[in-house]
Amino acid sequence: MTQQIPPQTNISQLAALLHKQVQTAGGISFADFMAQALYHPQYGYYIAPRDRIGKSGDFFTSSSVNRIFGHLVARQLAQMAELLTAETFQIVEQGGGEGHLALDILEALAEESPELYARSTYTLVEVSPDNCQRQRHNLNAHVGKVTWCAENDWSITSGCFVSNELVDAFPVHVVEKHSGVVQEVFVVSHEGSFAEEVRESTNPRLTEHFAWLGCGPVEGNRAEVNLVAPDWMRQVGQRIEQGFVLTIDYGYPAEELYAPHRRAGTLMCYHRHQADDNPYESVGEKDITTHVDFTALRKAGSEAGLETLWFGEQYRFLLGLGFFEELLRLEAAASDENEARALRLTLKNLIVPEAGMGETFKMLIQGKNVGTPELLCNRAIGSIPFV
Repeated sequence: MTQQIPPQTNISQLAALLHKQVQTAGGISFADFMAQALYHPQYGYYIAPRDRIGKSGDFFTSSSVNRIFGHLVARQLAQMAELLTAETFQIVEQGGGEGHLALDILEALAEESPELYARSTYTLVEVSPDNCQRQRHNLNAHVGKVTWCAENDWSITSGCFVSNELVDAFPVHVVEKHSGVVQEVFVVSHEGSFAEEVRESTNPRLTEHFAWLGCGPVEGNRAEVNLVAPDWMRQVGQRIEQGFVLTIDYGYPAEELYAPHRRAGTLMCYHRHQADDNPYESVGEKDITTHVDFTALRKAGSEAGLETLWFGEQYRFLLGLGFFEELLRLEAAASDENEARALRLTLKNLIVPEAGMGETFKMLIQGKNVGTPELLCNRAIGSIPFV
């Protein structure tokens, strides 16, 4: 069954290449299409030089909204360092974008925990040459403190692995359930445009994944399957001897991700701060993303020795670490009421549940060989001063 897609008006260089590949193969899985659109070695969205983050890019991340986000993350990292016994505290961040979060964490540690800053190392795991260049520029003040490595060249003896909006950009398979059978969406070429064809799946990992997860799409629904994420989380766990994993992303537990009302899945595209659901337009020139299955991450992590220590909404994480106290401090330092009002309007994006990032974004903290410590982010909201 071939499903027509709205006509594509912007046939990019990558789209032209993919049309040839699709025609030769007779169709490719959506996961293969998404992988090329985002990570093609020459034209991929995350590989080719372009502004992706901020006002001049396509989207904002929590760390690009205000430095307070990174400062509060650093506060949690500082507690993690206290809980570990090794002299050196290793921070490894994968998919660090332009280095905003790394910069804010390092500046916060240098300001609030200079002793910890002196004994910490920061490693960025990055596949994009363009991002590496931007990171080196933005982190120039911390030269000697920061190093870079390939995806499989890191390990942690004692420290924390961090990712911020990484997993949502892993390539996903798109499936539909009809007559009780999971079928897969393939990308085909039809009259010079990309189209979708729903076929019987020949990938046994899809049905194996849902059986392992204990959850899946309901009859008639479309959904995404991120097979990369559980494998990635297992590898992360295997590379850590003692320490923590902090995963920041937007998503849901599996039962919510595959809920009956989510009939069309969660796949979205972002270009110049406009959202759409057509990944076949402007291929390679816009972001393609899906919500993260946190149940799969927690389950896969446990198989690699990672115990879930805390999981919750971003607003709870930030409030527990002192968001309001920091906001009051920043307001007090503002030059006038207009500056203070602008600050409040900016920072509310980090904690507002619906219109902002506060509820959709989740924070998952896992630990390996660290026991079950009471984390700072778990501070009861009732104990937080709001005035």
